[in-house]
Amino acid sequence: MTSIQLDESDEGRVALIADDRRLAEYVFSPTDARLESPRPYLHPVRTLAGELITLHRPHDHVWHKGLSWSLPVVGNDNFWGGPSYLDGRGYVQLPNNGVQRHAGFTARESGDVARLGERLEWVAESGRLVIEEHRAISATVVDDATWMLVLEFDLRNVSGAEVGLGSPTTRGRADAGYGGLFWRAPRSFTGATVLTPAGDAGEEVRGTRSEWMGLRGVHDGSGSISSVVVVDDPANTPHPPQWFVRTSEYAGLCPAPFFSEEHSLADDEHYRARYAVVIADAHGEAGENHEPAHLAAVGRRGLAGRADATSDPTADPTTDPTTDPTK
Repeated sequence: MTSIQLDESDEGRVALIADDRRLAEYVFSPTDARLESPRPYLHPVRTLAGELITLHRPHDHVWHKGLSWSLPVVGNDNFWGGPSYLDGRGYVQLPNNGVQRHAGFTARESGDVARLGERLEWVAESGRLVIEEHRAISATVVDDATWMLVLEFDLRNVSGAEVGLGSPTTRGRADAGYGGLFWRAPRSFTGATVLTPAGDAGEEVRGTRSEWMGLRGVHDGSGSISSVVVVDDPANTPHPPQWFVRTSEYAGLCPAPFFSEEHSLADDEHYRARYAVVIADAHGEAGENHEPAHLAAVGRRGLAGRADATSDPTADPTTDPTTDPTK
């Protein structure tokens, strides 16, 4: 396997490098304005061939940050960025933009599977500590055209009271259930093809439930094609999730756990979620393995902790009695 090295030479970020290729940078100490609900994020993220597959601070939504984990509704606090949706009033800018503050790393490992472990504090604009989080990020090169991230989030409510985790849809705006793991794709992916287990699709699948979903787009400059498939862990609640997806106004994808139903998190209670993000070029020796179903199978095996992620693409790792998909 190809080793991935963690490079911490740039302050406030960790780069993931494989064979001198800078695959991604994890910005753990951003300097964004409070309005943007500052939080750690992955950007730039590139394919193994060097194609950029994330967008950071686009002018239409400056709070979109490459690939990041954020929630627009945590009680009355907004950890997504920008205005909050109020039923009957629309989007209103309120003094409620929280920040996810880096509190230290618990693990930093280079190798065939590179790993980062992190502690974070979710602090409201008022200064009140709302959530303590433990986060884990692992990265693996699967073959000469594909690599994968596995992202794990463990949130504990420390606010002293029950909080509701939701979305603009749970607050009254139809078809706007974003929140959770959100990938803002590059501008050239506008008009991208939506990849689903049922076949290629468009924005009409927004709000539908699926175990995985992805986008396939064309890059400016090279004209090459890349696909990104996001796979939901079977242990997540709910599973399968509803998906927030856009391709017309902009390209973005989000397995939204609170799309249409708010989740009540009691004081000291945990909410946990895991995802695999499989990033593939449509060329190279493994180009025949660019089919979405194969990429989804790679993601499922990654979530199950399987080293043989490139084996039988039709196999379901959850049927293997030696595999615990919740680990």
